[in-house]
Amino acid sequence: MSHSDEQLQSVLETLEECRRALNEMNSRESAELLSIVILDVRMKLKGIDSADLKALCDEMLRNAGSEPQPPSKQTQDQPRRPLLRVVK
Repeated sequence: MSHSDEQLQSVLETLEECRRALNEMNSRESAELLSIVILDVRMKLKGIDSADLKALCDEMLRNAGSEPQPPSKQTQDQPRRPLLRVVK
């Protein structure tokens, strides 16, 4: 692991601790925003670029539209989260 990867790993651990703290304080929106930052850092660590993520999201959206499944009772009771859209 390179020095910059070690630094990113340390930053990632700190961000995850902050997200846990925000969740414990019921700051859901802030925790969700921090989740996006965590995703970005993880992508850098794994060498995944924005184009790869966009291609994955596009494929998932295509698959989600082709085979609709009835929502379970558990998901009906929960508010639906918006889909993550990557804009470049």
